[in-house]
Amino acid sequence: MPGTWSLPASFSFIRGNVLVLTVSGSLGMFCRGMVFPYIPLYILSLGGDPAKVGLVYALGGLGGLLVFPIAGHLTDKMDRARLIAVTGYFSAVVVLINALAPSWEWVAVARLLQGFAVFQFPATSAILADSLPPENRGRGLATMAALTGAMALFAPYAAGSMLDACGVDAGMRILYVIMALAYAAGATINLLFIRETREPSAGVAASPRLSDTARQAFGGIPALLASFPPILRALAVIIILAFVANGVAGPFWIIYAKNHIGLTASQWGLILLSETGLRNLMAIPAGFMTDRFGRTRFILLALTTSLVIPLFLLAGTFWHVLLIRCVIGVSTAFFSPSMAALVADTVPSAVRGRVMAAIGRGTVMIGAASGGTGGPGTGYLTTLPIMAASLSGGLLYAWNPASPWFFVLVVTLLALAVALRYVRDPRRAEV
Repeated sequence: MPGTWSLPASFSFIRGNVLVLTVSGSLGMFCRGMVFPYIPLYILSLGGDPAKVGLVYALGGLGGLLVFPIAGHLTDKMDRARLIAVTGYFSAVVVLINALAPSWEWVAVARLLQGFAVFQFPATSAILADSLPPENRGRGLATMAALTGAMALFAPYAAGSMLDACGVDAGMRILYVIMALAYAAGATINLLFIRETREPSAGVAASPRLSDTARQAFGGIPALLASFPPILRALAVIIILAFVANGVAGPFWIIYAKNHIGLTASQWGLILLSETGLRNLMAIPAGFMTDRFGRTRFILLALTTSLVIPLFLLAGTFWHVLLIRCVIGVSTAFFSPSMAALVADTVPSAVRGRVMAAIGRGTVMIGAASGGTGGPGTGYLTTLPIMAASLSGGLLYAWNPASPWFFVLVVTLLALAVALRYVRDPRRAEV
């Protein structure tokens, strides 16, 4: 009956490439949920200090800085399924370096090499944008986030309990091995089941020459950036500011919680479990709402509520931290799909790979404390700011442990001002 709402029809977009990337993404998300929150503790256990933590996180962007323009160009020119799968296998091998690391320097090398895995991000972002119609983009991206996050719901708590029982050093090595196996499995799923969304006439090539690709990719950057409309420039600024905030404070949430509030690894994992559960619970309604009522108002709302982040410095108990992180989780549930949908709405399909290689997919988290300074939300325009922020975060924390969160407050206010002045929903979304 026309106009009748049904649950299956509302989620009919969870099929094909969207379903495949949800399944493979769930494997990766589960392992990242176990490993990422505790990487700073692992670096400290291998002889590092807060400044070294910042250095390790900064190195992750160096490979991406070199590769992102080429990745975006290849995304618009060649078979994207094969590109995604090969990068997944490469990531699995690099992860094993962490499991065997005798010192923090090895973790730094692995972080540097992992930066080259950004080849897959513009490809996955473009395929998702192509596979979701504009009227379903908000709910589609939010549903994907909820489903992949559901797999990782208990990951931080399970990993924290393991580290409490086995110790940080032994526990993290085991977790890295599990992560490598999951990455290899996800790459295999992508290789077998992802289908290209473009016709051969659209310019999909089997193996373009690397020299020609590099020359075209880097040579085309000025013209690409000059073509950005004002709203896309504003979104790029907000994305960069959000990643800078995460780069400065992200690695140090757990260190501050452990050293200054007295939380254990398992307590921190329980907090992240609760935050992730609430974020996943809100993600699908948030996606429907952003499709129904527009993207901009929820971007503004999320940035406003995220101003609670510096209250973390006043927290004295487990419950105080839990409340603050849950507010952050709800903010991210609205912010990430709204930003990603608005980027997709603004960028034409023909240049999505190159644009998303420049600014990312838009799926940046607010107040990230378990990763959030990398992934498909990043691009080459975000890479140098993230590297500088990660280095600065380590130095700021070593100088004064409270300073990263004051920095986050200033950056968030700047992002909110840019959004208020320039961000508007387009009259007609790109397909």
